[in-house]
Amino acid sequence: MIAPSDLEACRAAIRTGSLSFHAASRLLPNRVRDPALALYAFCRLADDAVDEGHDKAAAVLRLRDRLDRVYEGRPVNSPADRAFAAVVEGFQMPRALPDALLEGMAWDAVGRRYDDLSGVLAYSARVAAAVGAMMCVLMRVRDADALSRACDLGLAMQLTNIARDVGEDACAGRLYLPVDWLTGAGIDPESFLATPAATPAIRLAIARLLAEADRLYTRSEAGVAALPLACRPGIMAARMIYAGIGSAVRRKDHDSITSRARTGGLQKLGWLGLATLKAGGTAVMPQPSVLHAPPVDEVAFLVRAAAQQAPAKGRSDALLGVLAQLEARDRSLSA
Repeated sequence: MIAPSDLEACRAAIRTGSLSFHAASRLLPNRVRDPALALYAFCRLADDAVDEGHDKAAAVLRLRDRLDRVYEGRPVNSPADRAFAAVVEGFQMPRALPDALLEGMAWDAVGRRYDDLSGVLAYSARVAAAVGAMMCVLMRVRDADALSRACDLGLAMQLTNIARDVGEDACAGRLYLPVDWLTGAGIDPESFLATPAATPAIRLAIARLLAEADRLYTRSEAGVAALPLACRPGIMAARMIYAGIGSAVRRKDHDSITSRARTGGLQKLGWLGLATLKAGGTAVMPQPSVLHAPPVDEVAFLVRAAAQQAPAKGRSDALLGVLAQLEARDRSLSA
C-alpha cells in the first residue's frame, strides 16, 4: 500500500511536471491511477535530476543506487521512492523495465547522439516505451501483444516530445534528430547546435519524425482493446493528447526552434471526451489484426521482460557498461 501522504506528494509532482499525463490519468480507475502516479512521479523526478543537474554522471549513479535500494526493500526516505518501492513490491515490477529507463538517462548523461532512426527508437524505448510496459504491469496485463502496442505508444509519445523540443534541446547542446537525416540534407550537427534555425531541412526532419510517430500511434490503438475495460479511456486519452501535441507542431509549420508548441486546457478536455467515446467503441468492435503485429525491434527486450512472470535479476551488460563509463567520468571530475 502506498502511504496517503506519499501519494499526495506524487500527485503534486505530476500536477506541475507532467500536465498531459495528469490530464489523461483522470480517466484511469483508482486501482491503476494511484500506482501510476507513483510510477510517473519517480520517473519524472529522476529525469529532472539528471536533466537539470550540473553533474549528470553523478545524478545517474545516484539514481542507480536509489533503484538498488527500492528493489532491496529499503528505499530512500522520500515520498517518490517510498511510493515506487510499494509499486515494485505490489506488482512484481520486472527490474529490467526501470533499468531500461536508467540506461536511457545514462545515454543522456554521456551525450550520446543517434546515427539513424533506429538509434532514436532505441533511446525512446528506454526513456518512454519502458514506462508504457510498466503501465501494462500496473494493469495486470502481461500479454505480449498488448505490451507490444503499449511500447508503440511510448515510442510515439517520445518521438512527439523530440519533435516539439528540437529548439530547446539544441540550446542545451542536445540533439535527438537522426544524424543521417541532417547530414543527408547538408546540415552539420555541430553548426546546427551552435546556431539553431528552422530551416526547410530541419522542418522536414521534424515532419518525418512526426510521421513515424503517427504510424506508431495508429498501431498502438489496436492494443487498447486488450486492456481492462476501465483502463481504456485513460490510455486512449494519453494517445490523443500526445498526438495533439504533434498536431500543434504541424500548425506551426514544423518550426520547433522559434517557439515551443503548446496545447490548451480546453483542447485536453475535448480529447478526454473523445477518448471516452473511442474507448467505449472498443467494447463492441472486433479486435484489429494489427494487435498481433510483432514488436518494433528496438522494444522487443522490454516485451520479453514484462511478459515474464518470474523476471530475471541483475543488470544487462550494456547498462553495466555505460554505468562504468559514468563512474570513470565521475571519478575524473572528483580527482
